[in-house]
Amino acid sequence: MICIIDDKEQKEKIAKEILTNLPDWFGLPESTKKYIQQSKDLHFWADVEDELARGFAVLKETSPYTVELYVIGVLKELHRKKIGKNLFQYCYDYAKEQGYLYMQVKTVKEGCYDEYDRTIAFYKKLGFKEFECFPTLWDKWNPCQIYVMSIK
Repeated sequence: MICIIDDKEQKEKIAKEILTNLPDWFGLPESTKKYIQQSKDLHFWADVEDELARGFAVLKETSPYTVELYVIGVLKELHRKKIGKNLFQYCYDYAKEQGYLYMQVKTVKEGCYDEYDRTIAFYKKLGFKEFECFPTLWDKWNPCQIYVMSIK
């Protein structure tokens, strides 16, 4: 069941449990800590079954017109079970209800790492389109690719 989480401590607990379970995607301790800390103050949804958080997604407003899929994570053993897709749909519906026109997501440029190429395939399947690459926004070996979609 997907539900919105308002309690900051619960947000932190869920984000920490899931992101530390995904070292192939969230293996930089400082970045992971930042995701966990910032998620506490943002719109946060979790997929919970039998009191176990199986995945979560967080939205961050980047302008009055645009919201970012700031972070999304699903326990690795539950990948490809539509949990991420369902979490995204809740985020998309919320963004649409709030009147946002666009959604963006940042990830590592395609072709750099196999794990991220699978993530990019997921985003493309959801309807995101390649927008712009910032080769040194994060660092040289982690070029930041932005994907966008129109909210209709």
